[in-house]
Amino acid sequence: MCGICGYYSFKNEISSENILEMNNAINHRGPDDEGFWISDGFHGQSFSGNDSTQKIKEIFPVLNETNSKIALGFRRLSIVDLSEKGHQPMLSDDEKITITFNGEIYNFKKIRKELEGLGYQFKSNSDTEVILKSYEEWGTEMFARFDGMFAIALIDLDKKKLILARDRVGLKPLFYFKNENVLVWASEIKSILKNEYIKPEINWNGVYTNFLFQTTLAPETCFQNIFSLEPASFLLFDLNDLTSSKHFYWNFPNEKLENVTEEEAVAKVDQLLSESVKEQLFADVPVTSMMSGGIDSTLITAKAKPFKNDINAFTISYQFSESEVKNASLMAEKINIQHDVKKVSDEEVLNQLKENIQHFEEPYSSLEVLMNAAEFAKKEGFKVVLSGNGADELFAGYSHSLKLNKWLSMKNFNFIRHFIFTNNGFSRKVKNYFSQDNMLDFFRQSQVGMKPFEAKNIFSKDIFNSIQTNLKDKKLSETKDYEGLFEYDMKYSLSSHHVFRDDLSAMKFGVEFRYPYLSNELIDYVSALPEKLRYNGIQNKPLLRKVAEKYVHPEVLKMPKRGFSFPLAHFIKTEPKIREFILENLNSLKKRDFFKSEVIDEWWNNQKNEYDCVKIWQLVTFELWYQKYFENH
Repeated sequence: MCGICGYYSFKNEISSENILEMNNAINHRGPDDEGFWISDGFHGQSFSGNDSTQKIKEIFPVLNETNSKIALGFRRLSIVDLSEKGHQPMLSDDEKITITFNGEIYNFKKIRKELEGLGYQFKSNSDTEVILKSYEEWGTEMFARFDGMFAIALIDLDKKKLILARDRVGLKPLFYFKNENVLVWASEIKSILKNEYIKPEINWNGVYTNFLFQTTLAPETCFQNIFSLEPASFLLFDLNDLTSSKHFYWNFPNEKLENVTEEEAVAKVDQLLSESVKEQLFADVPVTSMMSGGIDSTLITAKAKPFKNDINAFTISYQFSESEVKNASLMAEKINIQHDVKKVSDEEVLNQLKENIQHFEEPYSSLEVLMNAAEFAKKEGFKVVLSGNGADELFAGYSHSLKLNKWLSMKNFNFIRHFIFTNNGFSRKVKNYFSQDNMLDFFRQSQVGMKPFEAKNIFSKDIFNSIQTNLKDKKLSETKDYEGLFEYDMKYSLSSHHVFRDDLSAMKFGVEFRYPYLSNELIDYVSALPEKLRYNGIQNKPLLRKVAEKYVHPEVLKMPKRGFSFPLAHFIKTEPKIREFILENLNSLKKRDFFKSEVIDEWWNNQKNEYDCVKIWQLVTFELWYQKYFENH
């Protein structure tokens, strides 16, 4: 729901053209309404915009060019409380606190009841107002209470505080730029780049981690001085002395649930998932479910049916996705719901290729299927889509988790790498395998991006020498068991990668994805269970499979794990137009001297498997990213 942006110019007042342009850059996130609030740091005033509703324009003047130190912009996708009462930026009764908020707080009714018991009165039925009153009562301690997804910017003129906050697992993105003149923030980097203080520069450290992990690890981005606020954190900014501090308000529970039986765990996960689905079905607009045919999304759809009898589902179909479509259809039949299949042709993918890749704000090593899902949902009149994302991270669903025990025993032999003197492809592979010294290395290997030696070979010498290749600051707790891998999956795979892409894909079409697997209680419970119940090293998602047995079609449980994604390698090999597209972009990239031309040619001419295609695609998407954000800026 929605998009937010804003700035605080420390030294000078700047033109409100900035906030108008910043808000316009994210108009796809909220087609239903827009709003502004500007301030000199002491008093603030609300404004409407050209895209505001007629009623809002009658209440607030339209923002024209003026100067201010602080500005907030907002784009609304109306999902809960569709009336003007849910309009943002929203002000406290004394007009000293102003908030913009993107997301959904699923337990807002519970919190509202508590606040009403403390004497607070409410003018709207929106969760935004509940956040505002929560801040008045609990200050920044409120964030730990919220179950949902959120990016929040709040300005407290009384206490001279500016607060930026993001939800526990980073379901909603929030980026910020800071230098000696200004603090700028927004739901998307596109918006930040519209501010007059900002000239985009490449952050090569970010590009390096992007190539290795298929995503840039927070807090870095591929832009110099533009950061991603980390999940479960808030940035506290003092408007008086311009100091800032970052605080984390949540981590995985320390206390483990030692004596839980498998039967008890299955029953509890079942119950918590039902509660989460029920809560996340709440909306004042139509809701649908996205079924890919695997356990995660079919289970969510089955769980939704008792709470919403008219729920329907859809499946996106590509070449080679026949088994997924078949399973999704069997499931729809079993629970008796309407099920649509949207076939996406290669031609459609080609037509939107450049625009869709450039919508992402970093190079990307895949073709994003979720954009087709969001586009289809919008055409069918759905603003809210239930998603099975998050189950793989929470329940050990990825194939790399099954390789963990082997790596833990083999890493004792890592010294072997020092005795490999040949440099053929096989030797390099062996050397790379025995170079995984810690859990971060193991996690990186599983992300199937470039290997460190490949990244080293591809960058021009000068650029590579400027990169901080030691990633020790990216390490998490590094426990030598499944718990350590789980932490990387949840904190990096989920928040940097999947959900960040989910958000951009969905919001491009003004659609909201929701994630029932990622409720607070479910994450807290599953992460506190003993390892033997969550992970066995033999089968992926052992615990979730047990929960799913009584809900999903048996064929779904039999299906081997495979990520639901577009068959990129096959596309590159068989589609002449895509090969032309790649060559055109690689030739353009070679002229920039960022990367070694001879290595680009060697990679293009020696594609032996799908991972070789991934490396090529990373370079192509880098070129498209560079064209969009640096040449056309």
